[in-house]
Amino acid sequence: MTTKTRDHGGGLDAAARQFGGARAEWIDLSTGINPVAYPIGAIETDAWTALPDHAAQTALTDAARQFWDVPPQAALLATPGASAPIAMIPRLRETGRVHIASPTYNEHAAAFTAAGWTATATRQDADAQVIVHPNNPDGRLFTATDLTAPLRIIDESFCDVTPAASLIPQAATDGTLVLKSFGKFWGLAGLRLGFVVGDPDLVAELAQMLGPWPVAGPALRIGATALNDPDWASETRERLTADSARLDTLLQGAGAATVGGTTLFRLYEVEDAARWQTHLARHHIWSRVFPYNARWLRLGLPAPHQWPRLEAALE
Repeated sequence: MTTKTRDHGGGLDAAARQFGGARAEWIDLSTGINPVAYPIGAIETDAWTALPDHAAQTALTDAARQFWDVPPQAALLATPGASAPIAMIPRLRETGRVHIASPTYNEHAAAFTAAGWTATATRQDADAQVIVHPNNPDGRLFTATDLTAPLRIIDESFCDVTPAASLIPQAATDGTLVLKSFGKFWGLAGLRLGFVVGDPDLVAELAQMLGPWPVAGPALRIGATALNDPDWASETRERLTADSARLDTLLQGAGAATVGGTTLFRLYEVEDAARWQTHLARHHIWSRVFPYNARWLRLGLPAPHQWPRLEAALE
């Protein structure tokens, strides 16, 4: 059986095979991952050698509750990234009609389709709905009034750059699940750490599906330390705001028009996105294009030392 590969950012190995150069020579701007990652520091040996204990799991979930100001009525579950719960959530309820605010991150639609749900164009007659908040790739924000279905999934994978816009208070509402991705804002996507916050019954079912020890010991330690460091988060938001404005200025000077995005990624309209991607790829810079819009180009932020290469490529 052949599995169709869905469109995502990343894929740097394939880009290097097509355009040459070693992977280490490339700048990957195809994702929305913070290029200045949280400093993980030293990790105790037992985090690698022992099964994750209850104290480490509690330390992480307590830190997450405080960082996101989670309502006391809502349950919180640490998960191995956001992708695992995205794949499992459609199986929590009997199949029906799902409305997914589109275009958006395509794993939600794939998961509901695989579970036998039917897509509907209107949320008014939906049994479930998904919003990505802020949306990927255009950065659209939603409000609580947009949530009308009995089962509501709010994907806040990129919301840590705009915490005031978070819909985390909705996690106290029955039938609601809020997804949080640690890898994006903290720049540690390889850690595979995420969270589900919301309806205690639904969260308990997800916990049963995931089984014991879903999160690795090092991820528990690093996540707890990072979530207990609000100063780093505040300083990072300031840097991301400045860098995303710098990226807009650079791309607009090269002829692109800003469509939207977040401070972790920017979406631009250009005459021919595939041509732009190819041009940048010849400079070993990888970008993101979309099969549903030939004029959209998405770029993440370069690391501090990478700006000169991007500027030279766009001259």
